[in-house]
Parts: sequence; C-alpha cells; structure tokens
Amino acid sequence: MKYIHSQESLTIPEGVDVSIRSRIVTVKGPRGELKKDLKHLAVSFEKPSKSNNTILISLHHGNRKNVAALRTVKSLISNLIVGVTKGYKYKMRYVYAHFPINVNIEENKETGLGEVEIRNFIGEKIVRRVTMHPGVKVETSSNVKDEIVLTGNSLENVSQSAADIQQICRVRNKDIRKFLDGLYVSERGNITED
Repeated sequence: MKYIHSQESLTIPEGVDVSIRSRIVTVKGPRGELKKDLKHLAVSFEKPSKSNNTILISLHHGNRKNVAALRTVKSLISNLIVGVTKGYKYKMRYVYAHFPINVNIEENKETGLGEVEIRNFIGEKIVRRVTMHPGVKVETSSNVKDEIVLTGNSLENVSQSAADIQQICRVRNKDIRKFLDGLYVSERGNITED
C-alpha cells in the first residue's frame, strides 16, 4: 500500500539555527555545531513562510518503510538540537568481583582524541584500548569511586563510545551469570540539567 502524502513537523527552540541544504542538516546552538547527512533518505524539507521556527518533513508516494523513515528523521534532528543546547552525558561504572579493574584515561597525541586504557580485567594481562569518537570527552568521576563520565554534543558519538567500552570488556568462555565483571552504562542524561 502506498501513502499519497505523509508529513511530520518539528519545532525549533529559541537560540538554535537549523539549515538544510541538499539533505545535509546543520544545527548551530550555544554548545556548538553538528552536521548530519541524510542523503540516503528520500524526504523533502521545507520551512513554512509564516513561521520561522518550524520544519516540515514530508514524503510523497511512500510505502510503510519510507513513512517510518519520516519519524526517524524527526528524531535525528531533535537529537541534534538537544545536543547543541544541553549536550549528552553518559556515566559508566566498573563492576568486578575479585580483580579490581584499572582504567587510565589518556589523549592520543596524533589524533587528539581521548583514549581509555583498561588493565587487569578479570586478572588478564592483556591491555584493552578504546579510542573515543570525535567530540567525546572522557574523565574519571570526581565524587564517585570506580566511575567514568563521557560527555559530548553528538548523541551518536557519545553512546557509541560507551558501547565500545562496554563491548571490549565482554566476558568470553565463562558462565556470564557468575562473571558479571565489566564496565556498564549506569546513567544517561544531559550535561546541563533543566
């Protein structure tokens, strides 16, 4: 079944500038600038002339899968808007039963990106290194023991960096009901709270 015309509208808050050119969305706000390439989706964007703070995302003659992409585009743009206004913060806690996990945070001299180094994970001698995505800052928590905090403007980069850290510490060849060791996301939120 084809839907003749489908449309979603998105309201832009004060102090945020959204510009769309050939399906590349650029969002500027108080915390910086973010870009997202949406060329792979066949949607059209328009700004109504009477209101400057609304974007209409529309699609003609789309099937169910194409119509579902409309809501996805709306969510992606709203995530960019939240990123440039409030930012994203993920907190990760170390979980260990016997061998304490040692985590060092360094900066890669060549790329300038943060790097997390995990040692003594379930007593292994192997050193695990995870490089953060661009725009993600990582630091140890000042008031909580065994916690690191990942902050940044892009939700995709912050959450993917947290996922990379969590996945490199997967327990293999053991009963995972007994070996719960690892680094896990304990809290998600925004840098500037309401």
